[in-house]
Order: sequence, then structure tokens, then C-alpha cells
Amino acid sequence: MPRPSDSLTSTALATHTPHRHLAAMCNRYRLTADTHAWAIAMGAQPLGEYEPLPPPEIFPKRRGWTVRTEAGHRIAEPMAWGFPPPMKAAGPVTNVRNLASPFWRTALTNPARRCLVPVTDFCEWEGEKGAKIARWFSVPSLPIFAFAGVWRPTEAGPAYAFLTCEPNALVEPIHPKAMPVLLHPEDHERWLTAPIADALALAAPFPSQLMAVA
Repeated sequence: MPRPSDSLTSTALATHTPHRHLAAMCNRYRLTADTHAWAIAMGAQPLGEYEPLPPPEIFPKRRGWTVRTEAGHRIAEPMAWGFPPPMKAAGPVTNVRNLASPFWRTALTNPARRCLVPVTDFCEWEGEKGAKIARWFSVPSLPIFAFAGVWRPTEAGPAYAFLTCEPNALVEPIHPKAMPVLLHPEDHERWLTAPIADALALAAPFPSQLMAVA
């Protein structure tokens, strides 16, 4: 698949700068569904030849499943969660917060570098330091859903991250700075293949009335 020129995307990227100020978030999520179930939900070939990645709870630097497009087919592939940081002293970059940053430009502008990140629920922390409570967010109508992700090759193997946006009314009281970009199933193909401006239009809060928290 031809790779779009970064110079063609400056306008589209410049219109998506609201996350520049956001702090790190969503560094814990789960994929507890059966391997065949989530592969089918993501439109990928069922993965009979793969073992599930233990454990089902995923943290930065651990491997998680992704689904990307290759030669017109959706390919499931385990990758490390977190892009290598621009500075050696920093930790992996797990969340795409500033969509206009040159750090993310290649991955965002090239549809072949976008991916789906299958999820069953994700965590945000509520309360003050020392007394925080883990709150798990899910989508009852979608036992398996997808974050809008990007990936890149590294010397240690492929790595992924996922987009964030302003929080919706359910997430905001617990984490007021950001939430992951959750995709509706009908938008999976759009995220994986659309031109940059159309794809980034999906970086919006998921409807709070469709979500639950425990």
C-alpha cells in the first residue's frame, strides 16, 4: 500500500490539537475474551495456531494483540504496548495524545500503520493518591470492542499505542483529562483504511450512555 506523504497531511493534523495538554492515562486494560471470539469480532482470521497471551490484563511494555491490514486482509499480531520514547530516560509512549505531533505523523498518515486494539474493559483510577480505586469501564452491548491504535516497527519488534480524546460524561468524573478512543464496529474499516482527515474524525468520545463502570 503506498504511503501518503507527510506534507499532504499538515492541515488535517493541525485541526486535531486539543490533546496536547493531556497527562498520561489508561495504562491498564484487559482482553479476557476467547481468542476466536475477539478475532472474529475484529474481522480477523480466527487464530487457532496461536496461544492466548498471558495474562489477560495488559500493562505498558507487555505484549497485547493488535489487528492490522495487510494485502487487503486483517492480520492479528501480538506487539509490545508502547512506542520507544524520544528520550532514552523516558518510559514507553502508550497513548497518542497530541495528534499534530511529528512523533505520531508517520503512523497516523499511513493507513498501513493504523491498527485495532481489541479490548474487553479498561481501567482508570479514582480517588486521591494512596487511596485510589480501580474503576473498570466496559461497553455492555460490545463485550469485545476496539481502541483506535497505531503501530511501528522497532529493533525489538513491532510496538503499538492508541489514541485518546476528551472524556465523556461517564469517564470525566473519574478521569477528567482523557479517555481512549473507542471505535464503533462499523468504523473499524474506516479507521484502518480512510485518508487521514476522515480517520481522525473518529477521535471523539464514545457515547457515555453505551458504557458502564464498575
